[in-house]
Amino acid sequence: MSRRAAVYPGTFDPVTDGHMDIIKRAAKVVDRLVVAVAVNVGKDPLLSLEERTDLLSAEVNDLGPDFASRIEVTPFDNLLMDFVASVDASIIIRGLRAVSDFEYEFQMASMNGRLNPDIETIFLTASENHQFIASRFVKEIGRLGGDIGHFVSPRVKKHLTERWKP
Repeated sequence: MSRRAAVYPGTFDPVTDGHMDIIKRAAKVVDRLVVAVAVNVGKDPLLSLEERTDLLSAEVNDLGPDFASRIEVTPFDNLLMDFVASVDASIIIRGLRAVSDFEYEFQMASMNGRLNPDIETIFLTASENHQFIASRFVKEIGRLGGDIGHFVSPRVKKHLTERWKP
């Protein structure tokens, strides 16, 4: 039996509890999960690619050896479909928070399917307590001095708080 490998791509700027929820759940349905951290300069990330990759790697390690041994965190800066093929995966994992996410994600999955019909996209809906978490809101709340501890781990909160110190 072949191993099922999937890629969960994102900017992860910053990684939130919602992202980690999707990572844990995705890791339960595949044998190997590659969490792909996108360069994505178009989104003008707050954190550098190295910071985002390092924070995400630390969060994955905190999941324990059963999860961490099957999850890789790696940056990428090329076409997603090329990246998925390069890591020998056949599945893309996408998280859906709300119905409003579906239209964009559906269009993206359709385009990706045209580029490589051998790669499937699987949508995981956010768990109820994570449906409203978006990195852009976390950054906005944190920049304005609000408590982001409800949305990110203590490690990520500390890193961001230090970033925003006057």
